[in-house]
Amino acid sequence: MMRNPGEELEDAAARYASEAIRLDSQGNYAGAIVKYQNAVEALLKLIRLYPDNPVNRLYYEKAMAYQERIKALQRLRGIYGAPEGESPPARGDADGGIRVAPMVETVKATFEELLVTEKPNVSSKDVVGLDNAKLALRQAIVYPYQRPDLFPLGWPRGILLFGPPGCGKTMLAAAIANEIDGYFLSVDAASIMSKWLGDAEKNVAKLFAYARGLSESKPVIIFIDEVDSLLTVHRQEVGGEARVRNQFLKEMDGLSDKGKNLQLYVLAATNKPWMLDEPFLRRFQKRIYVQPPDEATRKLLFEKYTEPLVLDSNVNLGELAKLTEGYSASDIRDICQDAQLRVVTELFESGRASDPRSRPRPIKLEDFKEIIKQRKPSLIAERIKLYEKWNEMYSAA
Repeated sequence: MMRNPGEELEDAAARYASEAIRLDSQGNYAGAIVKYQNAVEALLKLIRLYPDNPVNRLYYEKAMAYQERIKALQRLRGIYGAPEGESPPARGDADGGIRVAPMVETVKATFEELLVTEKPNVSSKDVVGLDNAKLALRQAIVYPYQRPDLFPLGWPRGILLFGPPGCGKTMLAAAIANEIDGYFLSVDAASIMSKWLGDAEKNVAKLFAYARGLSESKPVIIFIDEVDSLLTVHRQEVGGEARVRNQFLKEMDGLSDKGKNLQLYVLAATNKPWMLDEPFLRRFQKRIYVQPPDEATRKLLFEKYTEPLVLDSNVNLGELAKLTEGYSASDIRDICQDAQLRVVTELFESGRASDPRSRPRPIKLEDFKEIIKQRKPSLIAERIKLYEKWNEMYSAA
C-alpha cells in the first residue's frame, strides 16, 4: 500500500527519537545530538506539509523538547571538551556535580502515568440539575449493573457526554462510577496523543486490555476527556492519527461482541462534538447533551456554593440566577468564590486579620452584582446554538 508523506515523516521522527534516546542513555552524546536533530527536522517538515493538522501543536512541543535536549548535550560536551564521536566521562558525583538527565526521563511517559485511577469523591446528589443526563446514565450503567438479567439484548457500553465546558460532564462520570462502586479510569485524550511520539496506538490498546482485566472483578468505567483529540475528522490525515483512531474503533467493537456481558463502559466527553466522525459516533449508542444550567438550576447552584458562606439578609439567590443567564456551573462557583475573596480582602486591608477572632463582613447582594458585572459568562450564545443543533441531529439519550 502506498504510504503518504505524513506517515513516512511521522515514522521517521519516531525512529530518530528512539535512536537518539538510546544513544543518549549510553552516553554517546555526539550521536544522540545528530539523531535528535534529525527528529526535529522531520517534525518541522511534517508541520509545514500539513499546516492545518490539529495536532501540530503537539509535534511542535515535541520538537522543542528535543531541541532543548540538544542544547543541554552541547553544553555538556563543551564542559568536558569531548571530541566528535567520543563519549564524555560518565555522569555522577565524580564529574563535579554536573548532571544532565537522560531524555527518556523527561519525554517518555509510561502507560500508568497516563491514567488517573482515583475516583473524585462525588455522588449524583453533588451534581446539581442535569436530571435528564443523570437518568440516561442510570439507564445505561446503573440498572444493568444492578439487574443484568433484565437486559437480554445487552446494554450500551459506549456513552458520549457532549456540551459546553464547565457544565458537569466530568462530575457526572465520576458520580456514576461511585454509584456502582466500580473502577474509574480517567484518561486525557490529548495526553495519549502527546506524551510519547509513536506510542499513542499502543497506549489505547493497553488501556482497554487493562480495563478488561479489571472488569472480571468489578465494573469499570473508562472516562476519556477531550476525546475529540483522538477522534477528530481530518481533511489532511497523518499516519499516526489514523492508526490511533482505528485502534480505538477496534477496541470499541470488541466491547460490543455478542455473548459478552462485560461490565465495562466507555464514557467520552467532548466540548466539540461536531469534530467527531461518523464511525466514532456509531460506536456510542448513548449521546447525552450536558446542557448549560437554566434559571432554576442556577439558583440551586448558588444555594450549593453559598451554603458555607455568610450572606447578608438582602441577598436574593433567585435574583442572582436571573442575572447569570449564559453562565456555566463553574462560572457560578467562581462568582461565589470571588464574593468570599472580596470580603476577606477587605478584612486583610483593614489590618484586623491579625486578630484570630475577626471575621469578614457578610456578603451583600451588591458584592455579587459587582462581580457579575466584571466577570463575563464563559458560554457564548452562538456556540450554544451549535450544541443545540448538533443535539437535534445526533442525540441518542
